[in-house]
Amino acid sequence: MPIQVRIPAAISKGSHGSTTVEMKAANLSELLTALESMYPGVRKTICDDAGKLNRFINVFVNDEDIRFLGGEKCQFQDGDEVLLIPSIAGG
Repeated sequence: MPIQVRIPAAISKGSHGSTTVEMKAANLSELLTALESMYPGVRKTICDDAGKLNRFINVFVNDEDIRFLGGEKCQFQDGDEVLLIPSIAGG
């Protein structure tokens, strides 16, 4: 099932801004595995030591926070748009 995933440069280590890729992933776990194969080492950036999504990475599916869609149990549908956003703080 193809989904559109927007990956900011801060996550992909790219220098040209956000990248949008189409990939097949049924859920967050499959998405993280696919991202790691595309961007080796990215899992360390977006996951904690237990392999779970880092609490400072926000995931939105069709503009809705994945936490309100079942979190890691959320199942993606054909054509979904998934956005990964790192939290930014400062003072």
